[in-house]
Amino acid sequence: MNKEVRRIRSVKEINEKIKRGDAVVLTAEEMIKLAESSGVKAAAKEVDVVTTGTFGAMCSSGVFLNFGHSDPPIKMTKCWLNDVPVYKGLAAVDGYLGAAALSETRGFEYGGGHVIEDLVSGKEIELRAESYGTDCYPRRHVETTITIDDLNQAVLVNPRNCYQRYDAATNSSDRILYTYMGTLLPNYGNVTFTGAGQLNPLCKDWNYETIGIGTRIFLGGGVGYVIGEGTQHNPQSGFGTLMVRGDLKRMNSRYLRGASFYKYGVTLYVGIGIPIPIINERVAKTAALRDDQIIVEIRDYGVPSRPDRRPVIKRVTYADLRSGKVYINGREVPSSSLSSYKMAREIAEVLKKWILEGLFFLTEPVEPLPRKGRLKPLRVRRKEPTVRELMRREVVTAKPDEKVEEAARKLIVKGIDHLPVIAEDGKLVGIVTSWDLARAIAERRRILSEIMTRRVFTAREDETIDVVAWRMTQHNISGMPVVDEEKKVIGIITTNDISKRLVGGRSRL
Repeated sequence: MNKEVRRIRSVKEINEKIKRGDAVVLTAEEMIKLAESSGVKAAAKEVDVVTTGTFGAMCSSGVFLNFGHSDPPIKMTKCWLNDVPVYKGLAAVDGYLGAAALSETRGFEYGGGHVIEDLVSGKEIELRAESYGTDCYPRRHVETTITIDDLNQAVLVNPRNCYQRYDAATNSSDRILYTYMGTLLPNYGNVTFTGAGQLNPLCKDWNYETIGIGTRIFLGGGVGYVIGEGTQHNPQSGFGTLMVRGDLKRMNSRYLRGASFYKYGVTLYVGIGIPIPIINERVAKTAALRDDQIIVEIRDYGVPSRPDRRPVIKRVTYADLRSGKVYINGREVPSSSLSSYKMAREIAEVLKKWILEGLFFLTEPVEPLPRKGRLKPLRVRRKEPTVRELMRREVVTAKPDEKVEEAARKLIVKGIDHLPVIAEDGKLVGIVTSWDLARAIAERRRILSEIMTRRVFTAREDETIDVVAWRMTQHNISGMPVVDEEKKVIGIITTNDISKRLVGGRSRL
């Protein structure tokens, strides 16, 4: 970025061409084809604007609302729209509805993203608010219905949208994971990914030369603006983000869709398109980037760590992912997208049409996006106990061909309830509990392989206790073997171990 590049045209010159009706506008896909056939240099001379698009789940989205004053008025301290809580740490009748807020009555089925879609669709929304009452705001409760036309302002302000690229996800563990990357099947059963790749706005302006504060954009079917870098903007790693805003009243529910991720939460699918003015050859070169040139890391969500510390299983391209399959450890694994490439293409086409018809003009940023900076993790200053500190390392185990009576004797002599079953190579293949043995005796089963549970929930010694305790609660179990990377048993942890050490005894750790 230090090397000076000759400017071919300015945004002002492009807008003059749009006014005259002779601007050359291509979608990002069309730019790729032109660059391949004629070369980047020729494409840079010919093309004025490249349009982009993306349509995916953008949880860090929401809308500022002004409800207007009732008579008598109310200072809303709590507020709900269709039973979804609205943030009310603002003035009397202002609120912020986050896309990821959950309905208090419908849970994962409905949330803030769905309310936003319903508002844009013109549907009636149930408004409920409470207050403690003041001399100037005497009302303490209000219930009514509203539509978007009843609101004074409805301004979509999304703190983090439009990731430049995003890590793909897989799952090495032996259990199903429900995540913001969708449902991840065990033992590398699938790979999920998101992002529009070669249509993605920040991939087309990789060096942030044309997108910045004040850039006019397609947002949710209307016109919006970039108002800064998005939260978690990480430009040095190629993970830039955008903060955007626009008038919700001028948007279209085709490009704002509420969605639920099974057993994870709710979100809002947002459509964004950004025009890239081809001001120099360097911008033209990145505007012509193809899916097979954009690298994506597949990370293992089976490791319960923060995103940047999850192990990288493989590096692939968007072209690999979009093919529907990738290879992990020599095995074919299906890959699927969580975002819509079809909608991203449509957004790029619509934006192109607006520009060609003289309905949309470009703006020059008043300030560029930051090109430096890295993410800082949350530093947890209070010590958190880990499995390593609480697990029992002397583990009583059994073999699959062991007799039921012998296993029962081990439980009685050792005073335990969980018996991991291991193969000859020491790897975990099952588990037997005192309940399993009682059932086996009643059913006259002879060996453990006939009764053992083969799908075993396990822990790793570097996991925090709160994560492991949550997993036990989720699966209604009272203990888990602790395994290493080779799935060999190195310990065991139970609810008794946790309660003995932690309940009333944190200072001992």
